[in-house]
Amino acid sequence: MKIFYSSDDTFEANFNELLERGKMDIEGVTSIVSGLLKEIQTEGNTALKAQIAKFDRWEPKEDAELLVSTDDMAKAYENIDPKLRDALHLAYDRIEAYHQKLMPKTWMDKEANGTILGQKVTAVDRAGLYIPGGKAAYPSSLLMNVIPAQVAGVEEIVVCTPAPDNELNELLLAACHLCKVTQVYRVGGASAIGAMAYGTETIPKVDVITGPGNIFVATAKKLVYGEVNIDMIAGPSEIGILADETAREDYLAIDLLSQAEHDEMASSILITTDEELANKVSDKVEAFLGTLSREEIARKSIEERGAIIVASDMDEAISLMNEIAPEHLEVVTKDPMVLLDSIKHAGAIFLGENTPEPIGDYVAGPNHTLPTGGTAKFYSPLSVDNFLKKSSIISMSKQGMKEIGEQCALIANTEGLTAHEESVRIRLRNK
Repeated sequence: MKIFYSSDDTFEANFNELLERGKMDIEGVTSIVSGLLKEIQTEGNTALKAQIAKFDRWEPKEDAELLVSTDDMAKAYENIDPKLRDALHLAYDRIEAYHQKLMPKTWMDKEANGTILGQKVTAVDRAGLYIPGGKAAYPSSLLMNVIPAQVAGVEEIVVCTPAPDNELNELLLAACHLCKVTQVYRVGGASAIGAMAYGTETIPKVDVITGPGNIFVATAKKLVYGEVNIDMIAGPSEIGILADETAREDYLAIDLLSQAEHDEMASSILITTDEELANKVSDKVEAFLGTLSREEIARKSIEERGAIIVASDMDEAISLMNEIAPEHLEVVTKDPMVLLDSIKHAGAIFLGENTPEPIGDYVAGPNHTLPTGGTAKFYSPLSVDNFLKKSSIISMSKQGMKEIGEQCALIANTEGLTAHEESVRIRLRNK
């Protein structure tokens, strides 16, 4: 892996390049995606089936073929290895328990004069979840999207997943059965986002779309935002690690590779205060690469988007990592909890050497759908909040209006809104 020193004259340029890691050529595909969305918006299922034939290499003859049979989901669930089934149930229970703790509550507060103020929390009616599919199996992504929607109280959940050559992964189907999802459609990419955003004869229009995907999915979500809500515009996976001299090089090396094996565009960045550790980790990464099933992908990721930074001290290391604002941040130091207050920007924070990032991907409980490319500076992980909306509650008493109405009318008058002003004054005169 490339090793940079914060004291080098060239460091600023190298570091700025790392900060650009999440750039996606959304502009380059916008015209293509926009055309696909327009077709679905105007032609519905006709366009949707044509796009499936073009991109997924099978042609639905009937609209009903788009919907996955619940019997197929049940069979897939029964056919998976019992130990894997138990593991999925464990993940479900832990994810559900964590997200239940995140649920905000409706509240009301009564003032001394009888005025009531508060907030009503309500779930959206229908959520659309995009789950990558095809030959790859992402049951964890399904759980991470479905469960917070269920905990939030969403009544109708729609899932779209691609089916190249009309084939679906059995493990994904099993997870759908586990989650009691009944509306699962064989459609992927920008086509799926358009179908859920605008609705077709078969796929209902939703209120919010969540879930990861490639650049076409990300671009489609960006373009339909406003027609529906979305969770975030997510890019390639990434990991940042803060480590001192107490960290084990084998732990750090394999954790860096745990993200590199996702995608050639993934980024893995270690910042440490120990030069000797930096060199050991670099050597260990090379040793581990040859053992990986996805060595070619991981190697390209590490060579093109991986880096080890040697910082002058931990304060500088933390400052640099806050600038990076990684999707996943591991803190592997003598006392990681001491550093927590100084960490400002990260999608998920993994504290201590016994907390590798993959534990958060599957069974820890917190959501693994996280902001990438530095967007952790202003985005949060997927949660129940993405499936909720909040309404303000105001109930003025007569005394309450008497106490603050004159000031309200004055501000309205100053803004030249005479109906606003009179709406208040007519009540003040009615004693």
